[in-house]
Amino acid sequence: MTRRKLLRLLLGLLGSATVVTFAYPFVKFLAPPEGESKIKKLVVKKSEIPTGEAKGFIYDNIPVIVINLPEKGFVAFSKVCTHLGCLVTYEKRRKILLCPCHAGVYDIEGNVISGPPPKPLQRFPVRVEGENVVIG
Repeated sequence: MTRRKLLRLLLGLLGSATVVTFAYPFVKFLAPPEGESKIKKLVVKKSEIPTGEAKGFIYDNIPVIVINLPEKGFVAFSKVCTHLGCLVTYEKRRKILLCPCHAGVYDIEGNVISGPPPKPLQRFPVRVEGENVVIG
């Protein structure tokens, strides 16, 4: 085999490898996702969260806070602040959600009252089924 043929072969192999390296992720991106996503639910006993109290859970790898409001029932929000991702806490006395990092304040509906957060907290659907609270 001559040097020229060897170089052509090596360049062909390197070119093919480069095309495959870029084409495979592109094809995977365009292909539909495999299988349907399963809807996850979090089931909590009503007795775990007394009226006026809050409790934290992990739902679909997201920290969630579930609050039992006397006038509205159960509500669930992501604990992740929309500003920089710190975890908010519930202040029962003032009925607010407070981000300790930069003093972001959310009302009991998850809306921004003050501070740097650009948007409200993510809210999760909640329904009561007998003695259980179902989130998701």
